[in-house]
Amino acid sequence: MQKENIILQGVSLNELTSLINQGLKTQLDDLSRKLLNKEDQTELLTRTEACELLKIDSSTLWAWTNKGKVKAYGISNRRYYKRTELIECLTPVK
Repeated sequence: MQKENIILQGVSLNELTSLINQGLKTQLDDLSRKLLNKEDQTELLTRTEACELLKIDSSTLWAWTNKGKVKAYGISNRRYYKRTELIECLTPVK
């Protein structure tokens, strides 16, 4: 791992503040784009991937699907789950 030295000699407080703000703005813009990315919102997960995401057993996922707690999408005999819908079905515990 290469260490980089930062020398702040000759940098005014306003310039340093501006540099930090620019860096933060860039990172926040990248995060915002990732969160609003349409492809991630419609990502389909298999049963196994859905179980791994929720950290549950496949029988629990089957029961939740039958009770209507989570929505499954089918193609032939395969079932898929939307990542965003799985995350939305989670409720906070008090």
